[in-house]
Amino acid sequence: MNYDVFNGDADGIIALIQLRLNEPKKAKLVSGVKRDNSLLKHVDIAQAKSVVALDISMEKNTEALNAILANDIDVFYCDHHRTGDVPVSEKLTVLVDTAPEVCTSLLINGLLDNKYIEWAIAAAYGDNLVSAADELALQEGMTTPQREFLCELGTLINYNGYGASLADLHFNPAELYQALLQYTNPFDVEADNDSAFYILRRGYQADHQNVAKLAPYINNEVCEIYLLPCEAWARRISGVFGNELANCHPDKAHAVLTLNTDGSYMVSVRAPLNNRSGADEVCVQFATGGGRKAAAGINRLPVHEINQFVDVLIQQYKHF
Repeated sequence: MNYDVFNGDADGIIALIQLRLNEPKKAKLVSGVKRDNSLLKHVDIAQAKSVVALDISMEKNTEALNAILANDIDVFYCDHHRTGDVPVSEKLTVLVDTAPEVCTSLLINGLLDNKYIEWAIAAAYGDNLVSAADELALQEGMTTPQREFLCELGTLINYNGYGASLADLHFNPAELYQALLQYTNPFDVEADNDSAFYILRRGYQADHQNVAKLAPYINNEVCEIYLLPCEAWARRISGVFGNELANCHPDKAHAVLTLNTDGSYMVSVRAPLNNRSGADEVCVQFATGGGRKAAAGINRLPVHEINQFVDVLIQQYKHF
């Protein structure tokens, strides 16, 4: 059995769309909410013949990856997060770049020589790599309305990935991937009035109305931080809201803290757009933290550690 294992956000979903449009293959799909990075543990080693891993941190999957390789299973691993120690194995093919202006879908786009570049551009927009996406779109001669659509599509697919569990999401990421795979070109998604795009648009617009009522918990020259309630809409909007804040104030760091059911906070951190580094360094200082240079997070930040988190964030960026 082949396994396709992918992050449930825009980058993971669209990376797999590109691969499977290029090389259709029957595979068992393994995905989850965006924060669920430890996905390789769901691969049944006794049945697996090959594994494709997309947009999930190797650092968070080391044990499972080593077990898969030890069973002589071929693995193709493409990602842009922290890797930790990369295993040495003839069975492992790695395509990883942790540069802040890179995402998994752009790596796959390069591998496929721009074959599905429209999809890759949508993924880059969804991952808030706006400058990189704009540059590629302009190179392709896209009109402003085309760029705006790809930006909205990528943003909405990304928005769908945020939640504490699959119950928070509008679509299970595996089902959203399957729904979008039927479109060779993302502009066909826009042309189909019954596509998932329009369902996600309505959901996002409804959730975003709640954001307008929020006031920042902290707002200074270094950072802007928001506290969101323990509500499904807040969990869904948290990541995209963080991207929106970063785009509005590119010289500031931003953090969105969403209350979990256990009283801790789920944290989304965005480095300043004009200094896309250090977010991972902030988050890994806390027990459940991780991510990449430009954007990172903490799954469960205890309330008593909020002040410590604020201090670390300010210290990271105060000299920028």
